Amino acid sequence: NRKVQHDYDKTLYRQRHKIENVFGRLKDWRRVATRYDRCAHTFMSAICIAATIAYWS
Repeated sequence: NRKVQHDYDKTLYRQRHKIENVFGRLKDWRRVATRYDRCAHTFMSAICIAATIAYWS
C-alpha cells in the first residue's frame, strides 16, 4: 500500500526467484551452509556435488 508504486521488471524478478530457490536448496546441505571447508577450491567442489545431487533427484 504505497502512494507511489515502484516499477519492477517481472522477468528479472522471476529469474531472481529461481536463484533464491537454488541457494535455499543448497543450504539444506550442512557442509555447504556452514562452510566447513577452509580452501575455496574444496568448498566449490562441495557446492558442485550438492547441486548435482539436489537437482538430479
